[in-house]
Amino acid sequence: MNFKTIIAALAVALAMPTAAQAQGTTNANGKAKKVRWTRMAARLDDGFFATAEAARIGDNLLFYQHASGGWPKNMQLQAPLTDGVRNKIGKMKDGERYATIDNRATTTEITYLARLYNATGDAKYGDAVARGFKYLFDAQYDNGGWPQFYPLSEGYYTHITYNDDAMVNVLKLMRDAAKGKAPFAFLPDSLKARAKASLDKGVDCILKTQVVQDGRPTVWCAQHDERTLQPAKARAYELVSLSGQESDNIVLFLMSLSNPSQEIRECVENAVAWFKKSMIKGMRIERFTNADGKSDYRLAQCPQGDTPCMPLWARFYTIDGNRPFFCDRDGIKKYDVSEIGYERRNGYSWFNSDGMKVLKRYKKWAEKYGTKQLTAEADNRRPRFTFLLFYL
Repeated sequence: MNFKTIIAALAVALAMPTAAQAQGTTNANGKAKKVRWTRMAARLDDGFFATAEAARIGDNLLFYQHASGGWPKNMQLQAPLTDGVRNKIGKMKDGERYATIDNRATTTEITYLARLYNATGDAKYGDAVARGFKYLFDAQYDNGGWPQFYPLSEGYYTHITYNDDAMVNVLKLMRDAAKGKAPFAFLPDSLKARAKASLDKGVDCILKTQVVQDGRPTVWCAQHDERTLQPAKARAYELVSLSGQESDNIVLFLMSLSNPSQEIRECVENAVAWFKKSMIKGMRIERFTNADGKSDYRLAQCPQGDTPCMPLWARFYTIDGNRPFFCDRDGIKKYDVSEIGYERRNGYSWFNSDGMKVLKRYKKWAEKYGTKQLTAEADNRRPRFTFLLFYL
C-alpha cells in the first residue's frame, strides 16, 4: 500500500466514526472520551454535518423532541438509541418537567439541527427547527421572561430563569435568528420577525428586572418571580440575592446588541458599576487536604509579590447590604464559605472571576456607547437658543 493510499484510508476512517472521534476527543487508547452532549455539539465543525454520523445524531434528536417542541437536559442525546432508552424516554415524555431551556437544552438541539439542515437539505430537520422555535415562542411569558421548564409545572421552575444562563442562551438564539445569522439564514422571514419580537420582549424583561439597591440599579437575581418580577429563591441554598454568577453573561449579552437604546446603555453602565464595586480583591481560592483526607478549599489572603491575584466575585450578595453570603441545604446564610458543610462547599460554584470578562468587554463597548457618548448625545438633543440683545 503506497503513501497516498494510506492517507486516503485514514481520511475515510476519520470522517465516519462517532462524533467524539470526528472531533478529536479520543483518549490515548483510541476510545471515545465521555463528553457532555451540549459541549460536544458546540465543538463540531461544519464538515462533520455531511457525515452519516451527523444524520444518526440528528435522527436521535427528532426522537427526543417533545410534542411541545423542546428537549430534555442532562442527557447524552448522541448515544445510540437502545430499546431500553426508547422505553424510558417514552415514559419521561408523558411526565412533568421534560422539555426545558436549562443547561443549554433546546437551544443546543435547535442549532445542531439547523446546521444539519444546511448540510443535507433534509426537510425533516428544518421542520424540527421550526417546532423548536415555536416551543420557545410559546414558553415566553407576556412580560418577556422564560420559565425553566415548559409546559409549566409547580415550584420555582415557573420563575423567570437567568440561572445557568438559561434565558440568555435563548436570547442569543433569537438575536442570531432575527438577523438570519448562520446557521439560521434559511428561516422564513415570518419566523425571523417573530424572533425579533421575542428578542425585544426578552430585553425589556431584563431591563425591568434589574434590581435597585440604595436607589441605583445594580444586577440581577438568578431567578425572578414571573408575576411581580421581583427576585425569587429557588433551591434551599439559592436564596434571594444579587448574582455575581449569572449577571455577568446578562451584561455581556446586552453589550452584544447592535444600536442599543439609551435604556440598555444605562442598564449596562449601572451593572458594570456594580461589578467594579463588588469585586473581592486581595483574596484567592486556596486548595488543601482537610482533616478527613479530602480535597477542600478556603478563601485566603493573596501572597505578597509582583503578580496580583485575579479579582473574585461571590455567587450571591445580599439584596440589602451587598454582602457576599453562602448557604447550605438548611437555607441559613453564612458569610464565610468555610462555615457551610463540605458537600455544598465543594458541590457548588461559590466564586468566579467572570466579572473580568465584563470589565474587559466594557472598555471597548464604552468607546462607542458609554457614559461620555450618552452625555454628548444628551447635549445634542438639548434645544439651542439664540439671545439677541437690543440696545436702545
